[in-house]
Amino acid sequence: MSIGLSKEELALRDKAREFSQGVVRPRAAEIDKAREYPWDIVKQLSEAGFTGMTVPKQWGGQGRSFLDAALVIEEMAKSCTVSGRIVVECNMGAISAVMAYGTEAQKKLAADLVLAGDKPAICITEPEAGSDAMAMTTEARQRGNGYVINGRKHWITGAGISKLHLIFARVYDAMGEFQGIGGFLHVKDSRPGLRVSKREPTMGLCGMPEGELVFEDLEIPGDMVLLPPSGFKRGFADLINAYNSQRVGAGTVAMGIAAGALDHAVAFAKEREQFGRPIAEFQGLQWMLADMDVALTASRLMLHAAARSRGPGGSPFPDPALAAQAKIIASEAAIKIVNDALQIFGARGYSRDYPLERMARDVRMFTIAGGTAQVLRTLVASKLLGQKLPQHRGGYGD
Repeated sequence: MSIGLSKEELALRDKAREFSQGVVRPRAAEIDKAREYPWDIVKQLSEAGFTGMTVPKQWGGQGRSFLDAALVIEEMAKSCTVSGRIVVECNMGAISAVMAYGTEAQKKLAADLVLAGDKPAICITEPEAGSDAMAMTTEARQRGNGYVINGRKHWITGAGISKLHLIFARVYDAMGEFQGIGGFLHVKDSRPGLRVSKREPTMGLCGMPEGELVFEDLEIPGDMVLLPPSGFKRGFADLINAYNSQRVGAGTVAMGIAAGALDHAVAFAKEREQFGRPIAEFQGLQWMLADMDVALTASRLMLHAAARSRGPGGSPFPDPALAAQAKIIASEAAIKIVNDALQIFGARGYSRDYPLERMARDVRMFTIAGGTAQVLRTLVASKLLGQKLPQHRGGYGD
């Protein structure tokens, strides 16, 4: 169901749907089985104009909205979760932060990489700093005009394949005084000091590497320090705002998986016969399909509202509480929708010969990554109670 979309938005969605069904869907099972990043899909996504859509036109992008990106993300995720995630990373999160807070040189660097298909890596999570991101121990110590970073990050999406890295670290000046948490840009292989120490053997999203990064005297020149206008004292609070777009993107991927699962379930119910008639004629299954559609529509409406919103004070990013609400409802509903679709397939849904088994593994991560459902509820409650919003991110997955 499409509500309130313009003709241009509908045309973009239809273009993405055609690409998803013709290019992405035939590769989805193999991407999962091979556990390899789909460089061929990335190249075609870039050529089709689906990477860097939200990058302003002055930097070579299309200047599209987060809603435009969400429309494309849903269509890709219907066919392949990894492809949906790629579109998220190439339009939201790190690239949003650079476009909001970076210098002209930083914006050009990031835009060129993303438009060519690079999936930037957001480096926040550490072994002892997941939901409590403020507990990070990675340090950036001032040396001359730049900084030297030492530490360890894990569950970094795109570890080993990303070129651009947005690294969060505790900042210390030349005298050793703590300045706050700041963000630093690093391009892979531009200088020594960054290595991938392991890749996580994930349950789902097998074509998207999740890994551990180790920083060993990584030198960051002064022109690669990403500073919000108010400096390091507000650095983390400002930079983490970019994660609100990432949450909308993650919720949309979950919703896209659910939409794809519902499509499969409807088609199968019409074709599969038992007791002499299609199982779609049994009221019990009709009610299951109806409930799936209701939950999917509610998720889509909330995600679109979050994508259209702006944060407090004219922030260019989605409203934090609305983004959290949308991700909660979409991720939790998606798990149930996919499970119900698998149930409708019966034993076939449990087989790797059908897509529901892969979808069930993939969708499970979205109540965890990018802000656990529990931590996001704390954020929503804080706004409801008029309390200061907590400065934590929650969960792994960048």
